[in-house]
Parts: sequence; structure tokens; C-alpha cells
Amino acid sequence: MGSGGVFLTAEWRYLVMLNYEVDASLLLPFVPAGTELDRWNDQVFISLVGFQFLKTKLCGFLPVPMHSNFDEVNLRFYVRRQTGDEVRRGVVFIREMVPRRAIAFVARTFYNENYVALPMAHEIRNAGNSLKVAYRWRSENRWSTISLETEGNSELPGDGSMEQFITEHYWGYAAQPGGGCVEYRVAHPAWRVWQARQSAFEGDAEKIYGRDIAAALRGEPQSAFLAEGSPVTVMRGRVL
Repeated sequence: MGSGGVFLTAEWRYLVMLNYEVDASLLLPFVPAGTELDRWNDQVFISLVGFQFLKTKLCGFLPVPMHSNFDEVNLRFYVRRQTGDEVRRGVVFIREMVPRRAIAFVARTFYNENYVALPMAHEIRNAGNSLKVAYRWRSENRWSTISLETEGNSELPGDGSMEQFITEHYWGYAAQPGGGCVEYRVAHPAWRVWQARQSAFEGDAEKIYGRDIAAALRGEPQSAFLAEGSPVTVMRGRVL
């Protein structure tokens, strides 16, 4: 797989982000070769994220009929890779859910990402001075939901804040069968965020994520916020 060039452009909007502290040992089996876990204040996190994937165009200019606007929910964690004098801070996805099989197929084929296609729905509405946002997916005839209600106004995360740590990882890494990994860059401006008045994950995580990760998701998130989102550019990946 070559490097360079645009794989797709899109807009990511209304990102519900629930962030859970976990023991590093839980994630070590998922860490791609050549990367290491990234930490905030010596803590390791997973994030359950739901958002709208809008105006998707392959190669930056080719819209795909019936596949340009959709929801995604993913579970991710954070890694870093030293290359020369540069530290590349990135995201690894444990599982990504979308509503269309073709999208899941393309992501698995080009990036070896762990996508699955499931029925999905969303709700985004104003509630007085707040926003209520929810993303839902159905697995084995049971619906699961990630939801959040905002509090206050949106603002750019402060330097060194958890919100900055969570939202400003601009690389993606996916382990390859037999070793190695794919590395790709994701470009977007810094996102404004709203804090959460309340947030929740409800559903059966064990069938999607396994028993140990499901146990972590049953606890209270250490932080929860809504990111405004922006246009994004995902570059073509390369095998390390």
C-alpha cells in the first residue's frame, strides 16, 4: 500500500465522547507493532464515540451515492509512535460500527479496520440552552445507546487538558495480520467542545467488545463531552 494522497474527505459532526480510564494490560493485546500506549497524566483511556459522518467523498472529490451521510460509533484508544525527532500521536480502533455493509467492507479492505455493519439511528435536538445527542445501534435484536446532554457553551480545549488529549490525535494505526501495521494521517482543525450535564451508555457491550472491555464500560466515564467536529481529510495509509 502506497503512502501519500487523499483517501477521503468528509465532515465529522456532533461527536459524543465518553472516556473511561482502564488498566494498560487491557489494551496491550491491541497495540499495533511499532507503537506504544499514549497516556494523559499517566492514565490510559478508551473512548466510546458516536458521530455523524457527512459529505463523504472518495479521493476528495468522488461522492458515493447512498453512502455519503451515515452514523458511526467506535471504541478507540490512544497510542504514539516515535519517528526520528517526531512523535506521532494516534488512535487505534477496537471496533467501529456503521449502518452500511459497503462502508465496512472498504474500511476493512484498505485499512484492516475492525468495522461491522449494524442498523443504526441518531437523535440531535435542542433542549433549551443545551443539546441532546444520541446514537443507537442494534445487535441481535437489542438496541444500545450512547447519549449526552451538553452544559454551557462550547469552547476550545485548554492546553494540556483531557479534552485536548482526546480530540487531538491526528494519526490512525491498524494492526496487520502477521505483524506490522498501517499508518495514516487524519487532518482537521482543533474542535470546540461542550461539557456534559449528563451522559450514558446503555446496552449489551459484551457481545461487541468482549467481557473485559464491557466491564469497563459499565462504570462511569471519567469524562464526557460533545465535540463540534469539522471537515476532515483522511490520507492514504502505508504499511510500516
